Amino acid sequence: MKIICIGRNYVNHAKELGNAVPKEPIFFLKPDTAILPKKNPFVYPSFTKDVHHEVEIVVRINRLGKHIEEKFAHKYYNEIGVGVDFTARDIQQQCKENGMPWEKAKAFDGSAPISPFYTLDNYKDVNNLNFSLQINGETQQAGNTKDMLFNIDSIIAYVSQFFTLKIGDLIFTGTPEGVGPVNINDKIDCFIEDKKLLSFNVK
Repeated sequence: MKIICIGRNYVNHAKELGNAVPKEPIFFLKPDTAILPKKNPFVYPSFTKDVHHEVEIVVRINRLGKHIEEKFAHKYYNEIGVGVDFTARDIQQQCKENGMPWEKAKAFDGSAPISPFYTLDNYKDVNNLNFSLQINGETQQAGNTKDMLFNIDSIIAYVSQFFTLKIGDLIFTGTPEGVGPVNINDKIDCFIEDKKLLSFNVK
């Protein structure tokens, strides 16, 4: 199982970090050890002083596929959840400045808390979903999938040109604006529409 993460998929998020708006999907990988075990807190890593939250809709692949046409992409998933792509922003910046890969800023253990998954028949339109993240009861990020630069079907089609998608693979589809730091003792809650699907503490 692999975790595929889409970067800069919301215009305002790209702009808030001073990044160019991409013309095709940008993606990177996290290992399965990035998944935060259920009921566990997120343990603040010792190697960073600036961990940022990035809330995202997560898609779970349910069929084996390669070179998938966009018009058929909807056949390759029927469940979604919400997750957090934790980023060690200071480490990421150091890597960027030195022209180095920045997986260690994104793919560390526990960096991908994920909610349970729910079938699409729970939602009217996967391309018009509100989702959000709260810290200590205050909303820090709120987005809607209609604002994605590349929707879920186009992401699946694009990524499958390079990687075979396997049953159980997860795709983090990008984060809206409002990313920012988390601190020890914070409580993180993530929502799709008005339903809280993911909740954990920072330790």
